[in-house]
This record gives sequence, C-alpha cells and structure tokens, in this order.
Amino acid sequence: MFSQTFQLYPEIEPYQSGWLEVSPIHRVYFEQCGNPEGQPVVFLHGGPGSGCNTAQRRFFDPEHYRIVLFDQRGCGRSMPQGSVAENTTEHLVADIEHLRDTLGIKSWLVFGGSWGSTLALAYALAHPSHVTGLILRGIFLSQKSELNWFLKDVKQFHPEAWQNLSSFLKPKERKNMVNAYVKRIFSDDPATNIPAAINWNAYETSIMTLLPERTKNTSAGNDIQLARARVQLHYLRHECFVGHRDLLDEVKTLAHITTVIIQGRYDMVCPPLTAWQLKLAMPHAIFHMVPDAGHSAMEIGTRSALIAATEQFKCAPDSDLKTRHIQIE
Repeated sequence: MFSQTFQLYPEIEPYQSGWLEVSPIHRVYFEQCGNPEGQPVVFLHGGPGSGCNTAQRRFFDPEHYRIVLFDQRGCGRSMPQGSVAENTTEHLVADIEHLRDTLGIKSWLVFGGSWGSTLALAYALAHPSHVTGLILRGIFLSQKSELNWFLKDVKQFHPEAWQNLSSFLKPKERKNMVNAYVKRIFSDDPATNIPAAINWNAYETSIMTLLPERTKNTSAGNDIQLARARVQLHYLRHECFVGHRDLLDEVKTLAHITTVIIQGRYDMVCPPLTAWQLKLAMPHAIFHMVPDAGHSAMEIGTRSALIAATEQFKCAPDSDLKTRHIQIE
C-alpha cells in the first residue's frame, strides 16, 4: 500500500502542440507540457477511441517531467476524426515510435490505463530499448473472457446498465451486440448512428466508478460521440488486433523494465483477474490493488496511487522502486 495520499498537480497548459502526419490518411494530435528538459513520459489514453483530456497532464510533476500526450488515430483532435482505415494496434505502436523519434526523445516512461495498458505493453514489446519504465492501470489484454465480461457477465452487477445497452436493439440482434451496434454506428444516417453511439458510450460511462458520479456530467458533442464509438467498436470486433497473441507469455521478456500495476478492486470494465494474471506473468512488477475503486483513473485511491508511481519514477530509472522514498508493497 502507499504510505501517503497524493493529489493531482495544478492545471497546466502545453508549451507545444500540433499534428504529426503518420500516414497519407492520418494526422495525430500531440502536445508537450511541463519541463522541456525533464524526464520524458508518454501518456497513452484508453478507449479505444477516447482521446486525451487536460486532467491527464496532472498526474505528473511539471517541474520534473517532460509530459507528452497524444490522441490516437481517429480519436479526439486527431484527423480524420473517427477514421478506422489503417487503424490497428500495429499502426498505433508505430505512431508512438514515430512521435518519440520526431521529438528527439531517446527513451521514455510509458503510462497507460485500460486500453492504454494494452497499447503500452504492445509498444514495450516492440521497442523495449526505448522504455525506461511502465505504469499500467486497469489492465486490459483483449482476451475473450474480458470481452465476454464487458458485454455479458457484467449484467450480474449492473443489470440496469446492461438493460439499457441491450434494449436499444431488436431481440434477435442481442446475441451479437457488437455487430448490431457496428451496423448502426457505421451507418451514414445521423438519425441512426448518433443515438446508437450515444447509447453505446453511455454504457461504459455508467459502470466506470465504484460509486455513482456526483459531479455534473458534461456530455461530448455528437461528432466526438460518434468518433469514439466507431473507433472502439472497430477495435473490439477485431479483438483489438492482439487477440491472436499471448501477451501474458510475451511480457515475460520485459523483466528488465521497471513496472507498476495499479488496479481497482471493483473494476467492472476491466476485471481485476487480468491484472493479477499480468502480475504473475511479470513477477518483478509492483502490484497495487486499490481496495475502494472501480475503473476510473480519477477515483481517489487510484488517482493517488498513480501519482505516487510517477513520484517514484522521478528517481533514477534503473534503481529499485521498493527502496525509494515512497514505499509500495
């Protein structure tokens, strides 16, 4: 457990932002914040399809870190919005490496949550020499059991959310909800695709936290809703382009990379079993199960644990996290 509670750093603005052309089709938005001469860290957002937001800059000490965030292909401010052409995990891994090289960064700390944890591991496996450490939250590896949980078994805990998701469809379509939502959300008719996208996105949002959100919900615009749903469904129906791989076996080669795994005990989006399996596959990793949290990175315990981890990595990357000034057990 962590010996103290950590708060988000104050709000900051980027010192650089722009778009990186990664293919004839795609331009990805990126931004740099914090200390231009600091320790580099790259933030990998979840979804797939979510995009970055301003709060995610605040996990890192801006006086110490050179903070790089970017919106993955088709996501957020990247263009074309919602495009799934030439959009696979392999493409995203190549984009991360292209961004690193473009920014002149030799190696960096990689921070990823939810789908971002999958992408972080895929990147580390492809480019281990460019990774100084991994901070992984809400682990997701796109195993069939995880996808079945998200679309079927979670109704045992959130029957009302699952009912809202499934009742949007005709009874005969509910046996394969991904395909049914794909048909609607990839329709060219806004009267069909927008309501379906909003309903699809609302499902995950409704099961994100241990307790219901008390803050006022500010819904994204229709274009963002549609783009997010299209990218996410594109990835889910292809098992996030890693379903053919045994990531739990592959990650055994990353034993030399300092790793922290943080998981909410009551995560309904990404069940804790996967995080535990990852810990067993990476016995060198520091593992922290947050006892009073769901999936969201912004729940108090998870947020504090993530910031504690970034504080740990401010020390020399090749030293042992367990001996540093903030104890993690």
